[in-house]
Amino acid sequence: MKKALIATVALLPGVALAHTGHEVSGFISGLAHPVGGADHLLAMLAVGLWAARLGGRALWLVPLAFVATMLLGNLLALSGVSLVFTEQGIGLSVVVLGLLLAFAARFVTHVCMAIAGSFALFHGLAHGAEMPLNTSGFSYAAGFTLATLALHLAGMLVGKIGVEARAALFSRVAGGAIALTGMAMVVA
Repeated sequence: MKKALIATVALLPGVALAHTGHEVSGFISGLAHPVGGADHLLAMLAVGLWAARLGGRALWLVPLAFVATMLLGNLLALSGVSLVFTEQGIGLSVVVLGLLLAFAARFVTHVCMAIAGSFALFHGLAHGAEMPLNTSGFSYAAGFTLATLALHLAGMLVGKIGVEARAALFSRVAGGAIALTGMAMVVA
């Protein structure tokens, strides 16, 4: 019976892939991290959508503030710093960013940068804490930074396309959907 169980498990192709520490590439792992979870994905798209809605200097400064602070959070995590409520902070980022879109919130650019940056710290802490073993921290960070920038850009492009086609309604509906999803994630 024991040999049959071992043989069955050995034949399952996904079992070998489930182990951490055997990553082929830190860069690929980093690229996959932000798009692998709805929380990171929605927050990063929301930052891009919000930046597009804000326009002007905020179009680039808000996403860049997010990325810079996310990298700081990653460095803190790799240095051994952790926050008890990191996952809750990430969930809250989805809710708040979605609500900011839904209510078409507008603040001066520096306030918007501070809001995005404060949530990015939690995302960076999570990225650093979840880095696979035996992975280059630099290549992993390069991967999740590129993925984050791509998600911000996707949100910005969709937001700019929406500007041409009833952006206010689109941003509000998208923001409401993001906020509701975030609330469901926080409750779960």
